[in-house]
Amino acid sequence: MLRLFQLELPLFRRAAPPPAEQTRHIQLGTRIVDYRLIRSSRRTLGMTIDQRGLRIGASPRTSLSDIERFLRLNAAWVLKKLDEWHGHGQARHLAICDGALIPVLGEDCVARIEPGANRVRWAGHTLILQARPDADLRQLARRALRNRALEIFKERAAHYAAQLHRPLPRVALSNAQTRWGSCSEKTGIRLSWRLIHAPPRLLDYVVAHEMAHLVEMNHSPRFWVVVERLCPDYRSARDELKRLAATCPQI
Repeated sequence: MLRLFQLELPLFRRAAPPPAEQTRHIQLGTRIVDYRLIRSSRRTLGMTIDQRGLRIGASPRTSLSDIERFLRLNAAWVLKKLDEWHGHGQARHLAICDGALIPVLGEDCVARIEPGANRVRWAGHTLILQARPDADLRQLARRALRNRALEIFKERAAHYAAQLHRPLPRVALSNAQTRWGSCSEKTGIRLSWRLIHAPPRLLDYVVAHEMAHLVEMNHSPRFWVVVERLCPDYRSARDELKRLAATCPQI
């Protein structure tokens, strides 16, 4: 009997507590809103909306149904506050929800959230995130933006490689926020995927700059002659990039 008791004992163990933090989304009216659920020792539900988006604080004992009921009761306020934050032109953090505007190549693209298996696709100027209920919408959006950025970077690098009569180097992405690009004779060029937010002429300048390093691995006057040949208005583009660094959205 002792052995039988030892086998049955695990059946009576308490269920594991929910994770301390989750990223989820919920439909409020006609919009799907991304939110972070933070479990803590607090006794009441709390709600915060800022440049990082919507965050909900709840105890481990509060059920998801109670949390979502709370959100639906306050849906009008939530949507109003999210829209106010989206309207801040200088806000660096961009919350991803249905209807959010994401700058892509200098133009606003609309994010649409649909139920699905965590897949992404583009339909013209619309980014469609087909997401599970517990999906991280920011992560899905970053995946879509990174994929599109790499596709464009490779096309532009091939364009400049042809002008320089050089073979196309390996093109890879970086996560840098202020260093837009780098070049190595061994590993090729790396470009920040965040350039996908910039107008095409700024993106072209960065690609041309790094491709010019294949000819002159320095910043000598000869290097800038190559850059100017590839990108005649590089001076104004370089100045504008400094401003972009201060306003580039964080997703």
